[in-house]
Amino acid sequence: MLGIKVEKLNDNLVISWLLSKIEIPISEIVEVSLDDTYGGEEKTAIRIGTPYGTSDRVVIKTNSNTYILFTTDVISVKNKICSFMSD
Repeated sequence: MLGIKVEKLNDNLVISWLLSKIEIPISEIVEVSLDDTYGGEEKTAIRIGTPYGTSDRVVIKTNSNTYILFTTDVISVKNKICSFMSD
């Protein structure tokens, strides 16, 4: 599967896409939201996934970085991340 995979490992959010793997401490996540712009509002954000015209964007803001996830399964990815934060 070429899509973005999100999972919880210990106290980290692990984002896997192709050969990339990013770990974000869940305690550092400040906000999870949706972004309806093509490339994302934040110019210095770390972008994960392929920004197709039909891809939606999930934005993860932490204390130090902003991550933009390009996915076609935006609701599922956002809900999964939010559930990890509330565990």
